[in-house]
Amino acid sequence: MKVLIAGAGIGGLVTALRLHHAGIESEVFEQGEQIKELGVGVNLLPHAVAELAELGLLDEIAATAIRTHELFYTHRLGQEVWHRPCGTAAGFRIPQFSVHRGRLQGLLYRAVTERLGADAVHTGHRLVGFDQDAQGVRARFADHDGDALDQAHGDVLVGADGIHSAVRATFYPDEGPPRWNGVLMWRGATEWPEFGTGRSMIIAGGKDKLVVYPVAEGSKPGTKLTNWAICVTKGEPGMPPPSRQEWSKPADPSMFEQYFDRFQLPGIDHRALIMATEQIFEFPMCDRDPVPYWTKGRVTLLGDAAHPMYPMGSNGAGQAILDARCLADNLASHADPGEALRAYEQERLPATADVVQRNREGGPEGVIDVVEDLAPDGFDKLEDVIDPAELARIVNDYAQASGAHRAR
Repeated sequence: MKVLIAGAGIGGLVTALRLHHAGIESEVFEQGEQIKELGVGVNLLPHAVAELAELGLLDEIAATAIRTHELFYTHRLGQEVWHRPCGTAAGFRIPQFSVHRGRLQGLLYRAVTERLGADAVHTGHRLVGFDQDAQGVRARFADHDGDALDQAHGDVLVGADGIHSAVRATFYPDEGPPRWNGVLMWRGATEWPEFGTGRSMIIAGGKDKLVVYPVAEGSKPGTKLTNWAICVTKGEPGMPPPSRQEWSKPADPSMFEQYFDRFQLPGIDHRALIMATEQIFEFPMCDRDPVPYWTKGRVTLLGDAAHPMYPMGSNGAGQAILDARCLADNLASHADPGEALRAYEQERLPATADVVQRNREGGPEGVIDVVEDLAPDGFDKLEDVIDPAELARIVNDYAQASGAHRAR
């Protein structure tokens, strides 16, 4: 069996590694001219890290990431709403990591080329179409200028080509652009003095929020490469996004500095942190509605192509990693590729559709929404606002739905 993978993001690269681990050949086709270590921070919860550990990548990830120790959810004015330990500190057998997305992608890319061969990833290949029959799938590609490239033939085609997936657009030609929830995100990362334990994550605010956490060691003692994000409601849910959703659109802090005073983080000068950041990116928070199917014959979807979701609960990359495991397991255990893809879809589509919907409702960060709705101007005692047991229910229900309770 040979699998063609469209897209060399986290989902596509982990799929190639998972297939190789299962003894299945694959090739990856990426529309970008090269694999660039772009982006900002992502979080890998223990259930996702466990899958990468099984591929022998745990030590490499640990060397480039931060082993997250604790998470604080706070009111936008700084009062603590929820605090929990993370990863091994919470009793999991596998750590939780915060990592620079580009560095993680680079690590995965190197693993793919080392294990599958230097020619396993083809850059500058934009998928423009495919045909399939009882014998397999033939994928067509074009270069940056639109000129046709050599076609590729395989038994299966996996569309891991992101929220603007060409494979998904073939399945759903009338779907239109991603759905914007009205929130604009500005994100960046820079070296900064460590705070808390040096491995602490803070999410302050509900619908409008400020997020700060370290993703790598800094170049000087006592510093960390620190990721931050400001999310502000600028429109109504369902409005067309103000720009195409992509991770590399540059922004200037003058575009959003009027929102700095909405937030208070004890012990962190978030204004200075943001103003010290050289590269800042703007990102409309978008997802897509769950669809009735991912699979047609020998072609299926994976990751953001299948279930793009709002970045709540640290689950975007994690769900793609779980997809990759499920897909590889089914291709290894079914003689018929079509049956394997249908079994993969039957397991993963309903699970991810649930997470997409929960993320629309705020994910586990919904605990902050609940508290801010009841106490918009802050509080002295959380117990005077809400029963902490209700907050625990929200967080634990999400963990069960997303699979985050695994790896204990």
